[in-house]
Amino acid sequence: MATSEAFEIIDGDYGRGLLLLGDHATALLPADYGDLGLPAAAFARHIAYDIGVEPLLRALAARLNVPAVMSRFSRLLIDPNRGEDDPTLIMRISDGAVIPANHPMSAEERERRLSRFHRPYHQAVSETIARVAERSGRAPLLLSLHSFTPHWKGVPRPWEVTVLWDGDDRAMRPLLQALSADATLTVADNEPYDGALRGDTLFRHGMVAGLAHALIEVRQDQIGDEAGAIAWADRLAPIFESLNGLPELHRVERHPSRTGPYDD
Repeated sequence: MATSEAFEIIDGDYGRGLLLLGDHATALLPADYGDLGLPAAAFARHIAYDIGVEPLLRALAARLNVPAVMSRFSRLLIDPNRGEDDPTLIMRISDGAVIPANHPMSAEERERRLSRFHRPYHQAVSETIARVAERSGRAPLLLSLHSFTPHWKGVPRPWEVTVLWDGDDRAMRPLLQALSADATLTVADNEPYDGALRGDTLFRHGMVAGLAHALIEVRQDQIGDEAGAIAWADRLAPIFESLNGLPELHRVERHPSRTGPYDD
């Protein structure tokens, strides 16, 4: 296991060809950033991190014996699941909460956060992908874990779990089929967000590289306590295991992005 203020790498069998990701796993802040001018309660909210993802990620990595990379800084500091040119990279206001330390912001401070947190996280993801590819001898499958609020602006969200994707549906299709086979679940794809986000983690490490990938969103009330996270790890582990056994998910295939042409 390797840990820094920007990321944690959870070790597993790198030869299995599967890597788990947790972009918004924690609400941590380094001491020199204090509380960003926010009350402590803000860091228990979804604006600071994806509730339930860290215990779910750890449980799945252990059950599957696969490596995982997760962030160790709050998305309020800088969002690792955004491109460097994305206007929501460093939020000034999030779900009604004004973040005093994020506005105004100098170019020097923006660069400091990129070089100290955002870039090291993505470097860790890149290096871990390379290690999985080397040990397994095949293209890795990337599965990213996120969570979403049960309601948004007073409107309930009926899905317990959703799958987000862009132009490469290789992992999405069997994943959605497996989840939909459970009659107790309400499942959707590209809800409550569209998975086509240029410059995000899976665009950068999946779409551009031609690696099969999918983003799984679990509703936060499902995994907000340890029992829920463990129950969902039990549910997802055999599905992920089955996906990892599909040869077509371990081939490099570059698919068109719905965000437009690649820069190259």
